[in-house]
Amino acid sequence: MVKKWFTEFRCGRTSTSDAERSGRPKEVVTPEIVDKIHGMILDDRRMKVREVAEAVGISTERVHHILHEYLDMKKLSARWVPRLLTLDHKRNRVTISKECLAMFSRNPNEFLRRFVTVDETWIHHTTPETKEQSRQWVSSGERAPKKAKVGLSANKVMATVFWDARGIIHIDYLEKGKTITSEYYSELLDRFDIDFKQKRPHLAKKKVLFHQDNARVHTCVVTMAKIHKLGYKLLLHAAYSPDLAPCDYFLFPNLKKWLGGKRFGSNEEVITETNAYFESLEKTYYLEGIKKLEKRWTKCIELNILLCNLPT
Repeated sequence: MVKKWFTEFRCGRTSTSDAERSGRPKEVVTPEIVDKIHGMILDDRRMKVREVAEAVGISTERVHHILHEYLDMKKLSARWVPRLLTLDHKRNRVTISKECLAMFSRNPNEFLRRFVTVDETWIHHTTPETKEQSRQWVSSGERAPKKAKVGLSANKVMATVFWDARGIIHIDYLEKGKTITSEYYSELLDRFDIDFKQKRPHLAKKKVLFHQDNARVHTCVVTMAKIHKLGYKLLLHAAYSPDLAPCDYFLFPNLKKWLGGKRFGSNEEVITETNAYFESLEKTYYLEGIKKLEKRWTKCIELNILLCNLPT
């Protein structure tokens, strides 16, 4: 560098300041350019920076600068969701949430006493541990730990769990290869009713507030007739709304997390360990999960009213 500057001054240079250079002036970032780029992005949110730069006639570096600094925008990948809800689905979510919330608000304690929910889930002989469970402490400069990818085992048992704010009332296990039919589920409701009367005798003269999702076996004619015969009051459930089902947002995720990394050699081991897990939980645990429904109904109403533009 010393030799370079020595040569420059020997050739007649008298200043260390940068000389004027050709190229686009710094005033390229003008309100007109910013508005034009903003309009292009709003028209096509998947547009590439290179395409914007070519259309506007500026460098990709300037486009990046405008997008991040002036428009405060960033490019994100789409988030996977089980299903994109239609406007009718969203309206039904709001309507059902309002009905359930009104019922809850009239007498919260009585609602929690009478509320019973049910759902099914597969329990595998081998359940991989979650990413959170695999976290380890490492020293500065030490490489991150590695682990081989493990899939769910083919051997599994389907658990149908009936529970309320006080705990588990009835669990049924179905081996792989068998399916839950309307007749099977109807018989299962009879078995549940027997256990319910034994474990909750103080509710013998109360009508059960029965909650289940919209699986076909739950909503068929045979099942509806059985629920009516047992005298249960069936709470409506919005389609494609696992966030409003205590089994899906609370009970089963925590069960799967506890099963993470465990291996079982037979269905009997799976059943024994699952029963032991539920028995080890405090009664307040189940109450906590069902109490979350109030906030979830409220949030559903607030968000969907804005999205669907429904009157309050």
